[in-house]
Amino acid sequence: MKKLQSSIQFIKGVGPARYEQLKKLEIETVFDLLWHMPRGYVDREAVTPISDLRAGDQTSIKAKVMGTNIVRTRRGMSLFKALLQDDSGLITAVWFNQPFLKNSLKKGMNIYVSGKVSCMGNQLEINVAEYDYLDGEDSDRIVPIYPLTEGISQKSLRRIIMAVLKDHLESYPEILAEEIRQEMGLCDIGFAFRHIHSPADRHSYLTARQRLAFEELLIFQLGWQHRNAQIKKVTGLSLQEKDDLLLKVRKNLPYTLTRAQERAVKEIFSDMESLQSMGRLLQGDVGAGKTVVAALATAKCVSSGFQAAIMVPTEILARQHLASLQKFFAGTDVAMACLTSGTHPTAREQILAALGSGEIRIIIGTHSLIQDDLIFLDLGLVIIDEQHRFGVRQRAKLSSKGHTPDLLVMTATPIPRTLALTLYGDLEMSVIDELPPGRKEILTKYVPAAARKSVYEFIGKQLEKGAQAYFVCPLVEESQKQDLQAAVSLYEELSREVFPDNKVGLLHGRMKPAEKETIIQSFKRGEIEILVTTTVIEVGIDVPAATLMVIEHAERFGIAQLHQLRGRVGRGEKQSYCILLGNPQTPEAVQRIKAMEATNDGFILAQEDLKIRGPGEFMGTRQHGLLQFKVADLAVDIELSEKARRLAKDFLWPDYLHQYLQLKFKNGLEGAGD
Repeated sequence: MKKLQSSIQFIKGVGPARYEQLKKLEIETVFDLLWHMPRGYVDREAVTPISDLRAGDQTSIKAKVMGTNIVRTRRGMSLFKALLQDDSGLITAVWFNQPFLKNSLKKGMNIYVSGKVSCMGNQLEINVAEYDYLDGEDSDRIVPIYPLTEGISQKSLRRIIMAVLKDHLESYPEILAEEIRQEMGLCDIGFAFRHIHSPADRHSYLTARQRLAFEELLIFQLGWQHRNAQIKKVTGLSLQEKDDLLLKVRKNLPYTLTRAQERAVKEIFSDMESLQSMGRLLQGDVGAGKTVVAALATAKCVSSGFQAAIMVPTEILARQHLASLQKFFAGTDVAMACLTSGTHPTAREQILAALGSGEIRIIIGTHSLIQDDLIFLDLGLVIIDEQHRFGVRQRAKLSSKGHTPDLLVMTATPIPRTLALTLYGDLEMSVIDELPPGRKEILTKYVPAAARKSVYEFIGKQLEKGAQAYFVCPLVEESQKQDLQAAVSLYEELSREVFPDNKVGLLHGRMKPAEKETIIQSFKRGEIEILVTTTVIEVGIDVPAATLMVIEHAERFGIAQLHQLRGRVGRGEKQSYCILLGNPQTPEAVQRIKAMEATNDGFILAQEDLKIRGPGEFMGTRQHGLLQFKVADLAVDIELSEKARRLAKDFLWPDYLHQYLQLKFKNGLEGAGD
C-alpha cells in the first residue's frame, strides 16, 4: 500500500508545478491517479465526413484547423470559433466560454471534434462537446477523455496515467480471491484498471467497469461494517418508561395506528430499550403518519426521564410539529418549546435556561438546535425530520449534545431500497408503506398552460362547494431572465381578475415569521380560500380542508418536489386534486409529468426519479458524498450493490484493508455524508 500512498510529484512527467495543478483535481497520490476516471471516450475511427453532416446530428469528425477567432455575444458570452476542413468540406466548430483555446488551438493542427450539428443561417456549425488534438501517435484508437484543470492537457494526463499503470499497478491490492471473481464473473483488478483507462473495445471497457464498480460498492459496505462495529462498542442508553405518559399520548392520537405504523413503533421501541444507541431511518410517504410515530418515540423518551430534540429544516415545519405535539401531549404536564432563528433573543435565553435545567423536556427547532450555547441536561433522543436537508455532521453535532442519545431520522422523500441500504449503511430501516384510513388517492392531471382558463373554471366550481386551493409558483417576483409566473403577480391576477369574490392570500419565504404564521392560520381557519405561495409550503403545512393544488410551471420542478407539494392536499377524507400546469419541452420533463399522473406512490416515483436523474442528483451530492463513487452508479448497479452488500457480511479482512478504506474515503464515511 505504500506505493499507492506515495506522492505523484515524483512520477515521471509531473514535477512540482504540475503537482499543484493536479491537486486541483483532488489528485495527490498514485491511488488518486489510478481512480481518476475518464468521463468519456472517443473512438477516432467512428467519424463522419463533413460533407455528410446534417443539422441535428450528434457526430464526430477529424479535420484540420484552417483559422480561429473569438466572438462576443450581446449577453457577454465568449464564442471561440475554428474553421475546420477535411477531404470533403468545411465546417465551423464552436466552443462556448473557452477563450483560452486561442493559446493552444492553432492553424494547421489536426483535431478530433465531437458534438451536435446546428444550422446558423445557411451554414452548418458543430457545437463542441469533446475535442482532442491529433499528433499521429495515437490518432486511430479509442482514447479516454478525462476531467481536466487549467494547465493540463488530455495528452499530458494520459501519458502520466499510462506511466503509473506501467510502474505502479502491480502494487495495487487484489482484495477478491480468484474463486469469488469466477463466481461473480469479475476480472482481476489489474485488467480492470488497464482497460478502464485504455479499453481495447466496448467489451473490455464494460468488463473493467463492472469490476471497479463492484470494488467501490464492496469497499463502501465494508466501511459501513467497520464503522458500525465501532459504534456497537459504545454503550448507549436503555430507555424504560417510568409512568403512564405513553398511554396518555396514545389516547390523544387522531386515529388507530396502521399496521405499518405499529410495526415501525415496535422496531423503534426495541432499539430504544437496547443498550446500543439507536440509529434508525424511518421512511414513509407523504401523509403516511411519521409524525405520530415520532410523537410516540418522544413520549417513550420523556417517560424514561430524558429530553428529546426534533430538528427540522424550516421554521414553518418546526411550528407545525410543535402544534401537533401539543395536541398529542394534551392533558400532560410535559413542557415543550420551539426554537428557530426567528425566536426573540429574550425568549431564546429563557428556552436555553429551561433546557439546561431540564424543565423543557421536548424541543423542536431548526439549525438553531446545533448552536454551541444550547446545552441539554439529559438528552436521550434526537429526531431529524426531512433528513435529506441535513448533512451527517449536522445530525452528529446535535447528537453530541447528549451521552450517546438514540437517533431517529425521518424522510417523506422515499429512497429506493438499494440506494438506502448503500447510503445509510449506519442506520437500520423502518418503512411505513400504508396510509391512515380514510385517505383517498389524489387525482393528478397535466394541463397545458394554454388551457389555463379551464383550470380556473374548475377551481371556481370547487370553491363554490367550500373547497380551498393552493397555487404554487417557482419564484416570488418576476425575473427578466426567466419567463416564470411569480407568486406576487399571480396573487394580483387571481385576487383582482379571476376570483374577485374569493379571499386570496399570499405566502412566500421572504415574509417575516409572524406574517407567515398569520397567513397560515388564516388559511387553516378557512378565512383564506386560495393561497398563492412558493415552495415554502413543500413541508410543514397541514390543512385537511385544502383539496386543490395547482402547480405553475410544473415542468420546472423535480419529481420529489412535485410529490411533496401534492402531499399538501389529500390530508382529509374529501377527494383532492393536483393540477400540473405547464409546458414541458424536454423528454425528462415529460417523463416527470407522466410519472406524477400515473401514481401517488412515492416509492414508485422515487425509483422513476432515480432512473431519470441518477443517484448524484437524486440524493444531492453535497449531503451524501456520491462524488466518492468514481465508477459505480446506484441507479444502474442495483444487482452489483446487492452482491457487494451480501459479500461484505462474510468478508475476511486482510491486514491492509483499513489503509485501503482511508485511501478510498479520505474524509471517512462520515465525510461521505456531508
